[in-house]
Amino acid sequence: MTIIADCGSTKTTWSLVDSHSKVVTEGLNPHFTTDEAFLAACSAVRQYYSSQHPTFSALHFYSAGCGNETQRRRVKCLLQKGFETDNVEVATDMLGACRALCGHKAGIVGILGTGSNACYYDGERITIQPFSTGYILGDHGSANHLGRMLLQGYLSETMPDNLRIKFHDTYPLSSEDFINVVYHQPNPNRFLASLAPFATKNKHYSYCYYLIMNSLNEWYRYQIEGLVETTQCHELYLTGGFAASLKSTLKAFADNNNLIVCAVASDPMPGLIRYHQD
Repeated sequence: MTIIADCGSTKTTWSLVDSHSKVVTEGLNPHFTTDEAFLAACSAVRQYYSSQHPTFSALHFYSAGCGNETQRRRVKCLLQKGFETDNVEVATDMLGACRALCGHKAGIVGILGTGSNACYYDGERITIQPFSTGYILGDHGSANHLGRMLLQGYLSETMPDNLRIKFHDTYPLSSEDFINVVYHQPNPNRFLASLAPFATKNKHYSYCYYLIMNSLNEWYRYQIEGLVETTQCHELYLTGGFAASLKSTLKAFADNNNLIVCAVASDPMPGLIRYHQD
């Protein structure tokens, strides 16, 4: 039995290659997740599948936070222990997105979810990938980045009054509560990302539309522009739930930056299953 895992900061989706049966656990980004949480997730997945498939032949684990070799080795050891098999591949969520969206075609591939990233994929491997500065310094274009911009506007009172009222009605927290969650509670990137739907649902207001476009343009500046200049490639493939929520806005963004959006997939799993079946 072969399992594929698509792991982000918010959730991890596990799927059998043959039956497409899925189970979802919490996000297992190794920068935020303890060894105990990893092993608990492995146990939950094994228990879910054990009645029908008592043994595991292979595991392909694609995850945010696994670009670092030290973290990649740590995650591989935990998965080998958790699933009692040596046949474990640990790769970045970026490579997973490339395989899912492009298969063996070349293109610029981006992830827009809780966080963001981008690379150039030559059809077999990632050849160029800008350095990711994470959710505090980077993640431009992501739900986390947009949520951060919204909260800055709300707390600084630069957000228009009518939207500040709507924002407070949607997220009835005090200024002190917001600061506490962002600076003193775990997983602030997830919390900030949870604010982003406010902008997408209210993008008919110029303020929200501007924030979305500004966030995407920052992503282009820091992640995409250099890839286009180096490769002369203009084909863009996107994955992530947040990317899917931006479909209509993405067209305007692409047109403004001379890009062609070839595919947008909210979930890379169907493409990953096809890739590993082939």
